[in-house]
Amino acid sequence: MTDADIRLDRLLGGEPVAWLVRRARDRLEAGRPLTGTVTLPGATVEQRRAVERLTGRAARSGASLSVSLAEVDRILRASGVAPGGLAEAVTRLTGPLRDRNQERADQVAAWGAAFAALDAVTDTRDELARWRAWLDATGVVRRLAPEPEQARPLLAQVAAVLRRLPSPGIPIGRLAAECCGDAHALDDGRPVGTLVLSAVRALTGLPFAVEPSADSRRSSLAAAGVHLDELSSLVLCLGLPGDTRTALGRTLAAGREAGQPTMLTLRQLRCHAEPLPVGRVRICENPVVAAAAADELAARCQPLVCVGGQPSAAVWRLLELLAAGGAEFDYHGDFDWGGVRIAHGVRQRVNWRAWRYDHQAYESAVTAAYALAPLARLVGEPAATPWDPKLATAMRDHNFRIEEELTLDALLEDLSS
Repeated sequence: MTDADIRLDRLLGGEPVAWLVRRARDRLEAGRPLTGTVTLPGATVEQRRAVERLTGRAARSGASLSVSLAEVDRILRASGVAPGGLAEAVTRLTGPLRDRNQERADQVAAWGAAFAALDAVTDTRDELARWRAWLDATGVVRRLAPEPEQARPLLAQVAAVLRRLPSPGIPIGRLAAECCGDAHALDDGRPVGTLVLSAVRALTGLPFAVEPSADSRRSSLAAAGVHLDELSSLVLCLGLPGDTRTALGRTLAAGREAGQPTMLTLRQLRCHAEPLPVGRVRICENPVVAAAAADELAARCQPLVCVGGQPSAAVWRLLELLAAGGAEFDYHGDFDWGGVRIAHGVRQRVNWRAWRYDHQAYESAVTAAYALAPLARLVGEPAATPWDPKLATAMRDHNFRIEEELTLDALLEDLSS
């Protein structure tokens, strides 16, 4: 050590003035000037004496201890201990300074680069814009991948999956293998799987936070055309005509003859390659409609498909086969915001006409149901009804929820026509 280093260490190197050096270093690393006063509450006797030796004058009385940074800078320069002043003294005592502003800028840039692949997908899809903002607001990505270098490949895989969704129907293992190079990347609890599941919920209008139940995960993924297996993905139908040539045709024919609802698996539907020729098909949201139609109409019921809430991969496959056979679709669902989103999702897959599912039907149902019992209020975020914009307006104005169970008589009358 040089003589100047020894003198500097005597003035600023001891523990009693370490707080002063730390404060000065913090300011320098933050890009702030060494001006003004720093104060230490509850200073000890040793800390007060150290400052007195540094400045050459007695510290003021009181519990706190204040020091002028400009005065310390002047003393160090004038004494020759640190010709560069307090800034030089700090670096000699504690090492090179960090540029925290630059570090923050670099970190922001690194995170921007990590999100680039995902942003390229979400920027072009309005249905994912709020989910993308939710990722930033909750910090969920940084909890799964604390550093940008970890997040970049993770988000690139999420982006690759989202580019494939919604799908007409794909096994989750295949989707994971093709997009992530790992057949288990979308498994429950895996980081990519967690983010994709929340994005899928955004696509279907559900809350972004992932629900823990296996049924919720299965139904959410199924709504985007992703199935966990071919046997757990189901669709309920009634009155669809069949044939005697194919396995699926014989199953449908038996159900229609018996007047009973038929539950089809995705496996049955994927094994059937031919279109299903049907003229007109009614689509409902809830199984209660199919059950009531079987009770009241049996074999006289028009062809009916129940999406069962969020449509499964089996629902999409059945609608695909019916559309290929030339079917024309009529749709009815719950008059609530969740039901509207389900209807809109189905409409993006197959073109349908409203089946008592417009503003006039809603207002009539409100009038009839309100006369019988109090109605539940609508909950959740409002959604658009592009097949009848007046429907969304009427729902906001009345703010009542009308479930399909309250319109069963009218629906059954139509199904018997």
